[in-house]
Amino acid sequence: MRQEVDIKGFTPVTKSAPIATDSHGGRAKCLQRLVRLDLPVPQTIALSFDAVHHIAAGQRPDIDAMLAVFGPAPLLSVRPSSEDPDWGGPGAMLNIGINATRHTQLCDSHGKRAADALYLRFVQAYAIHVARLDPDMFESDVSEPDALAAALDAYADETDEEFPQDPAVQLGEVLRSMARAWEGTTARLLRQAKGAPADAGLGLIVQQMALGVGPQESGSGVIQFVDSVSGKSQLTGRYLSQSQGRAALRAGEGALYLTRDSRGQSLQDLCPDVFDALVTAGDLLRRKLREEMQIEFTIEGGRMSIIDSVRVTRSASANVRVAVALAQDGIIRRSEAILRIPPRSLSELLHPQVDPRGARDPFVSGIAASPGGACGRICFTSAAAQASQSRGEAAILVRRETTPEDIRGMHSSVGVLTQRGGMTSHAAVIARGLGLPCVVGASALRLDHKDKQLISVDGRIFREGDIITIDGSTGEALVGAAEMLAPTLDAPFRTLMSWADEVRDIGVRANADTPADAATARNFDAEGIGLCRTEHMFFEHDRLTAMREMIFADAAKDRAEALARLLPMQRGDFTELFQIMGGQPVCIRLFDPPLHEFLPHTRGGMRELAEALDRPLSDVTRRIDALSEFNPMLGMRGVRLGITMPEIYEMQARAIFEATIEASRSGDPVEPEIMIPLVSAMREVELVKSRVDAVAAAVRVETQSDFSYKLGVMVETPRAALRAHEIAQHATFLSFGTNDLTQMTYGLSRDDAGRFMNSYVQQGVYAEDPFQILDTEGVGELLTIGAERGRDARPDITISICGEHGGNPESIAFCRQAGFDYVSCSPYRVPVARLAAAHLALLDKRGS
Repeated sequence: MRQEVDIKGFTPVTKSAPIATDSHGGRAKCLQRLVRLDLPVPQTIALSFDAVHHIAAGQRPDIDAMLAVFGPAPLLSVRPSSEDPDWGGPGAMLNIGINATRHTQLCDSHGKRAADALYLRFVQAYAIHVARLDPDMFESDVSEPDALAAALDAYADETDEEFPQDPAVQLGEVLRSMARAWEGTTARLLRQAKGAPADAGLGLIVQQMALGVGPQESGSGVIQFVDSVSGKSQLTGRYLSQSQGRAALRAGEGALYLTRDSRGQSLQDLCPDVFDALVTAGDLLRRKLREEMQIEFTIEGGRMSIIDSVRVTRSASANVRVAVALAQDGIIRRSEAILRIPPRSLSELLHPQVDPRGARDPFVSGIAASPGGACGRICFTSAAAQASQSRGEAAILVRRETTPEDIRGMHSSVGVLTQRGGMTSHAAVIARGLGLPCVVGASALRLDHKDKQLISVDGRIFREGDIITIDGSTGEALVGAAEMLAPTLDAPFRTLMSWADEVRDIGVRANADTPADAATARNFDAEGIGLCRTEHMFFEHDRLTAMREMIFADAAKDRAEALARLLPMQRGDFTELFQIMGGQPVCIRLFDPPLHEFLPHTRGGMRELAEALDRPLSDVTRRIDALSEFNPMLGMRGVRLGITMPEIYEMQARAIFEATIEASRSGDPVEPEIMIPLVSAMREVELVKSRVDAVAAAVRVETQSDFSYKLGVMVETPRAALRAHEIAQHATFLSFGTNDLTQMTYGLSRDDAGRFMNSYVQQGVYAEDPFQILDTEGVGELLTIGAERGRDARPDITISICGEHGGNPESIAFCRQAGFDYVSCSPYRVPVARLAAAHLALLDKRGS
């Protein structure tokens, strides 16, 4: 029967003690739950966050009162108890209270070897972590002659005093050391990197030791009932005789498996009653704690104690399987299963991943721009990547930064690594759309294109053809071929997503530029395409030549002839998109980029173009120079190009309408959505609309077919948001392109912001990188103004967001609050957005 007392912030862990996760930490609360289930937990005391903070500040706790709870001459352990176990904490300290007198007693009761091991372990841990002495002086193993005496002598030599013999002094110094370690700068920065607030508190657990050593069968072990990687039911763990703690289990040779099999003797053979009790406890914890738990236990003289139990560490795939299984077994509700899965964690399920259990040798770190892992041979050019693919060899495209000319190389690669760029750089955006693992901003690399090699910061040289691994989830590039895990779009994943779709209240579409993208979007149950960027269709070799002929045409008639060659290609693209989407909405953005992106930038490329067009090289270079702009992203692009060269938009409109008719004949009826990019004035919309309407009328007459379509605007300029009430008069939808809108609102280039963005965030200039997390104050205000003014002018107008922010949970929260109809994001972020939307709907329901 545990004595129930409250001793100045130190609370014995009993069934009714006032212990909470936000005041004593998760470990303390979990141990109380074990006590309530009448499991064999040794006597335990919990120190609150406030008590530990006072200890760190130099206030000495009432150690004598604490020791009195445990009775005479106790041996104790101290473990950390933070609010979230992922935030870490100082390591456990075992065998506190042992001294020369207790050592003599243990020699009599447990034998000299066991007593020496217990004392030596404490002396070593105390010397290193409390007295802060050189670890190299305390590496002796208990098997060495006089190891204990040597450690005690080393301590005395280094500190000029004998090893403390008073248990109260030992415990007080351990508590002080652990409290101060938690509040140190390094520990604070480490836990903040894991999402902890700067002022996160630490509780401490003081527990009666269950020794795990001694006569008869004694030892320590851990056991869990699901596989940490797959989440499938599987009893796993280890047991090591005559041992203490997790560290011994990890390092100890000769650890036994838990169940009987061909590997030899097991815990089930040695202690069948203990084994059965552990299985029973695991089932009880699953039902009562509503979670899959790992149990840490000790056996002393054949008697079992449970000293700790923590949530099973698991992969994202295992987390989904466990949550769904708990819901299907009626242990938790479906809504709780949904809320247990962090939306961003789904990215791990959708791509191959680097196996966390395998060895890894990183040679550079950058920005984790697109999740997943891939192994392949280094290729420094798109041509090399295409050649590698044709040989059946996986390629990793390594570039200083990518440009639209690298599209074909990216399509041929399994991963991308760039020296420059940020989360919304060309490489990052395209890689996410293609589902390619991508690391950008690896500025520590030196690229030598002349000798075709890259050099890491530690001097290692990698040449074209060498095998490396890209981990787009961590932002690392690794030496060689790492072990991989396959994607897991299994039944539990699809079950979870179906539950999420039942509760979310905002639509989710995909940004898809190719039939492959569209197929991926359908596979992830997107509700249509919210952005199809047609310019990406022109970078295929046969189309690129026709595109360049159009650019070099001197008259509208010549441009129309070149575009006529592109028309059937565009029509085929759109027909396939419509057929894949099966009648779901498809929003096609008309041509957007400046024309110079389709022209070569090197002397060799210009010479090849001159040969292809049968023109003098001087004509080619002169025309390229004429098309160059001081700031092309704010120059002749988007609707400006469509108005000055109307043949381009007319060709695209015809291709869309003819594809609409063709796809509707063979499948579900199609109503395309046509989006005008980079609008800033109502008159621009009027001019483009009149031409698109004229093309539609002509196609109807020519084909004797009727069809309907929607025309809308991509809101990317601040002026378009401010004048949305005018623009909405000629548009059935407004889709906010937050990539360009953020650039123009901040006056920042998203491709260059990575050079200083970290410094800005660290110094509090910006709360977050606005290209990663939507700026809900500045850019968000423009979105709100645009949506409100657009709806005032046209109440039935559809409002959406189609920039890269569309897949971020924070952006989705803003869009729901602003009354947007849907968000659109890259295909591989669609499940993330669907789950995030479900989270928001459920949390709103809880709060109402």
